[in-house]
Amino acid sequence: MHSVRSPQPDQKDMTGMYCKTYGANGGIVLACCDKEVLGKNLVEGNYDVTIEESFYRGEETSEEELADLLHAATNINLFGRKSVGVALKQGFLTEKDIIRIAGVEHAIIFKV
Repeated sequence: MHSVRSPQPDQKDMTGMYCKTYGANGGIVLACCDKEVLGKNLVEGNYDVTIEESFYRGEETSEEELADLLHAATNINLFGRKSVGVALKQGFLTEKDIIRIAGVEHAIIFKV
């Protein structure tokens, strides 16, 4: 006897990222980070960066929602494998544009 299982809900939709937008000089600043790096202090070499909750913690965002935000924003600040990965997948970055601070992917994008 074979059983039929209901398909599992698509977990790809909520990827564990936080995004927050700000209006600035007629443009949109987007701050986005992976949930697991929020609040962390990253120290390596000349870098000492804290991924501040006050700046990054907005709405939990899906990959599709982040893609839309990336297209709308004029200044983008990303931390984490998932967040940076969406920008890479959407063609906003190449691998050479990504830096790693204490093993955490980071990218800043300015649209001019």
